[in-house]
Amino acid sequence: GGGMWAAGAARRAGLALAAAALGLALAAWRRRARPLREVLVFPSPPSCTEALLAEAAEPGAAARPCHCPLPHGDCPLSRLLRHLLTARRSLDICLFAFSSPQLGRAVRLLHRRGVRVRIVTDAQYMGLQGSQIGLLRQAGIQVRHDQESGYMHHKFAIVDGRMLITGSLNWTTQAIQNNRENVLVTEDVEYVKPFLDEFERIWEKYNPINYKFF
Repeated sequence: GGGMWAAGAARRAGLALAAAALGLALAAWRRRARPLREVLVFPSPPSCTEALLAEAAEPGAAARPCHCPLPHGDCPLSRLLRHLLTARRSLDICLFAFSSPQLGRAVRLLHRRGVRVRIVTDAQYMGLQGSQIGLLRQAGIQVRHDQESGYMHHKFAIVDGRMLITGSLNWTTQAIQNNRENVLVTEDVEYVKPFLDEFERIWEKYNPINYKFF
């Protein structure tokens, strides 16, 4: 009798464990199945992003102590960097102004990792002092710009064709640290696709073979 009771108890314990494991698996699936939606609000307080960028460049590097005096906690800039650094295949960037050294470094890291990076920017702002565009071009990243009278004023990026990052934020230190800005990060296909379509349309329109210089 005792053996049968023990066997029954073991079977019940096994079933309970299996049910718990299934519950955890279902919860994880639901978390993954739910598209990412996050709003980042700036200004972002000055903070150290060195460990985050060093880890992206060389896994394990974050364990080395950083002695800079800036706070090392989470902030809107670090969250934006983390989203960008999830890119595995492609990163399409469409920006009016791009001068943030941290964001520029992240984009160059992705390019070195083999991610296909394409950048569309505004012709008048790409050559201003502090712009990251020249450094990105020197790294071998494809850049195209407008040749129109109006500004190329978009501010969005698309990671792996699945994650949209958009809002009022120009990728400049001034905007990141001083301005009241917003960034929406979403994986909702119905929002990502129109931005993907717009990027491809602009990318073709700004093909250098179509440039006309007077």
